[in-house]
Amino acid sequence: MALALTCGLFAQAQLLNPSYLRYINQWKGVAVQQQQEYGIPASITMAQALLESGAGQSELAVNARNHFGIKCTNDWFGGVYYYDDDSKGECFRTYPDAAESFRDHSLFLQRPRYTTCFEIAIEDYEGWAYRLKECGYATDKLYAQKLIKIIQDYRLDTLTLSKAVVPSTQAAVATEDTVAAAPARRPLKAAVVRRAEPIMVINNDPEPPYVAPLTARQERDSFLLMHPKKKFNGVSYVIAREGDTYANVAFRLNVRERDLREWNDALGRDLAVGDRIYMAAKKTVGANEYVWTHAGQSLWQLSQEECVQIQIIQKLNELDSSIRVFRTRQKLYLKKVKDENK
Repeated sequence: MALALTCGLFAQAQLLNPSYLRYINQWKGVAVQQQQEYGIPASITMAQALLESGAGQSELAVNARNHFGIKCTNDWFGGVYYYDDDSKGECFRTYPDAAESFRDHSLFLQRPRYTTCFEIAIEDYEGWAYRLKECGYATDKLYAQKLIKIIQDYRLDTLTLSKAVVPSTQAAVATEDTVAAAPARRPLKAAVVRRAEPIMVINNDPEPPYVAPLTARQERDSFLLMHPKKKFNGVSYVIAREGDTYANVAFRLNVRERDLREWNDALGRDLAVGDRIYMAAKKTVGANEYVWTHAGQSLWQLSQEECVQIQIIQKLNELDSSIRVFRTRQKLYLKKVKDENK
């Protein structure tokens, strides 16, 4: 009987995904911290992260450090990443590091929509899973069942019992038996404190070996590996990430910075996270005949979204050169309208 049980446990262990195990080991401390600060079960946080990010290997996790698939909302002013999900080109949040994604997930669940989740006991991960689905966290009909299976397969309900997450400052509780059995300790001798003498460090390390710089093609390939290329209106573009500037992007693409700025109508403009960076000149004709602006939208944003040069939009719609932001909703043409009276 014991042998059969051992074999069964070994077989189950063999079925566990190694990438899941590595991910859990990496982020379990952060999940437990979110439970302590925000009252969200660590098992639920970890299961959602594993499911949404594919154990940190999804496109959103790699390129946007977004491990929970959280989309942009009206109150989000951070970086953005466009990705095809339920519909094409949806806007997702991007973070400077993945730990911020975990914290934002906890803050996201503080919204009124998820208030009823916190009525459920923190140990009841099944109740949490079904309530999250009821509150509309995901569109997948089997979302709750998938979370529960991950928690049970990887014993995520025991995360808070792990020695790895017990604060090191917590004192161990001793019983009367252990106190009686412990040998008496000798008093420690007074430590002799010696003043450290200053030490002069001389660097005798040999000159580091020569490392050949990347070729222009290697620089471009390396850049595009972290900035997936997209295309709109026949022109290729990438999305700016944290740390990108027009200067370093131009260098890595092996083009002149001024050319890159002119292609993007960005002379005198800084690059921001989430901006489109077109890799060639924008078109003189839009993909659509016209678009409707919305209040607060800038002419530059419209030009980048529709991949049409600013001066062309101004000319087609007889816009004054001083107009930079639209105050009201209005119709703008992106193609020359034929005069039907001729």
